[in-house]
This record gives sequence, C-alpha cells and structure tokens, in this order.
Amino acid sequence: MFTFNHFNFNVLDLERSLAFYKDALGLTPVREKEASDGSFRLVYLGDGVSAFTLELTWLKDRTQPYDLGEGEFHLAFTVPDMEAAHQKHQEMGCICFENPAMGIYFIEDPDGYWIEVVPDKG
Repeated sequence: MFTFNHFNFNVLDLERSLAFYKDALGLTPVREKEASDGSFRLVYLGDGVSAFTLELTWLKDRTQPYDLGEGEFHLAFTVPDMEAAHQKHQEMGCICFENPAMGIYFIEDPDGYWIEVVPDKG
C-alpha cells in the first residue's frame, strides 16, 4: 500500500517562503537537508498533526521565477474556523481567488503557487 509522504515547491527566496508558510498556515520546519557544496537546500514543513510534509527546495544558482505552466495544480488545507482564516489571509493580502458558492478560497505564496483553503467538515 502507498501512502502520501510529501509534495515539493521550488522557491526563489527560502527565508521569505518560510515566513509566509509559518504566518499563513502555521507550517514549521520538521527536517532539512543542505548540499555539502551549498548548491541546494531542502526544508520540509509540517503542520504538527499529520505526517504529510511540504518540501521547499531552494537552488543557489536559480535567479529566475519558476514556470508554473497554467497553474492548474494546488495544495489544499482544511481549517476549522474558515472565517478567522479568511480574515487572516485577507489582512496578509494573499487571497488570489474566492469561490463563495463552494465555500472555498485560494491564497498565493511568494512564488505564485496556489493553496486552497476549505472548511473542515469533520
């Protein structure tokens, strides 16, 4: 049987991304790996509840934004208090799309990745 482990986003400014994910979603580093030559750094972020992690990959020589194609992919997070989460993200200015009819919205990280926020109905 296969189980989810992690998902990767490549980022240009690792410190900016770490701050965003901490502030916006409460994710914190659970492990890290750095190349001995300093050419890359991997930081795995966790939510403190599930075993799933988001891997942020920083490449030393990368200076251009990543091509996200048509952007038709995203991560999704559930939240018990949708109103409070929406208010927080609205104050941060990171909401990029809302679908009130479905009761969801999306935030955008510093590199243009979209993250869906859905209410926890369980």
